[in-house]
Amino acid sequence: MVNEYSTVDMGENNNCNYFSAGELPPPALYFMMSLLFFWSGLFWVIHSEEEQGSTPVYKIHYLMAVLVFLKSLSLMFHSINYHFIEKRGEHVEAWAILYYIAHLLRGAVLFITIVLIGTGWTFIKHILSDKDKKIFMIVIPLQVLANVAQIITDESDQSDAEFRTWHNIFFFVDLLCCGAILFPIVWSIRHLHEASATDGKAAINLRKLKLFRQFYIMIVCYIYFTRIIVDLLQMTVVFQYAWLDEMFREMATYVFFVLTGYKFRPVSSHPYFTVPDDEEYDDVEVVTESGLTASVHRVKPHNRSAQSNTITIIEGNDDERENLIAKRESSHEYD
Repeated sequence: MVNEYSTVDMGENNNCNYFSAGELPPPALYFMMSLLFFWSGLFWVIHSEEEQGSTPVYKIHYLMAVLVFLKSLSLMFHSINYHFIEKRGEHVEAWAILYYIAHLLRGAVLFITIVLIGTGWTFIKHILSDKDKKIFMIVIPLQVLANVAQIITDESDQSDAEFRTWHNIFFFVDLLCCGAILFPIVWSIRHLHEASATDGKAAINLRKLKLFRQFYIMIVCYIYFTRIIVDLLQMTVVFQYAWLDEMFREMATYVFFVLTGYKFRPVSSHPYFTVPDDEEYDDVEVVTESGLTASVHRVKPHNRSAQSNTITIIEGNDDERENLIAKRESSHEYD
């Protein structure tokens, strides 16, 4: 008589690890990126200390260094956590907790730093307005909630009924946070645009205005790439290359950190630190631009030594103001 039931023992062997083909590179990737962020943070600290004698190093520069080191720690703990998952099939709870703590801190400090730079804190002003404080009260709790939702998503199986709900909550809240951090940058751009035409320091304010516009474009590109493009890449590539989305996300984050550090580095030639002395200006020259040179009104100085110390207030678009400033500066090279 033939037995109707038989027992079959099956085992999976993937080169003595528990990862699929698409999950093999991430541990090494996280470790290498951790070292890259660490050495970059160390370089930033050394550079800031070297420039401290000739250029003011603000608190925001040290906060940027803390952010880079938190990012490095987060990636290091993530790499160790993945290593134990690879070898044991489950993570060690202690390393997982350390990673989640570093991840939460890194996310909060990242958004705090972006908002502080966007509001011009310490660069343009030394205190936060009520409007800025409201942005902090909205953005930071939302970002913490987004990070908590991501942690719950990572710890849940994709087959769980709550997985899709938490995943959608994380994606929606994260986009809200990214949109909210753009508001202070827009306000700073508007403030500098108005100041460049009214307060007599047009050249300096125009350089600051251009810098904030570049920072705004960087933020938009970073958000668009890491939140949308990378997710689309994850859904389209075959499973052997599932790790590419993490690689592009970390590389984009590193490029964003490097560009932000370069734009706001503490150097003496930086437009943030080139602030003219108001006492040097004795008289005011008003130039109204409806065409290239529509009307010029000069206030006669009290003495000859003050003739070169004039303040220019220029109206018109940014290109016209910059062209006129460049012509005026070149005309005084041979004075």
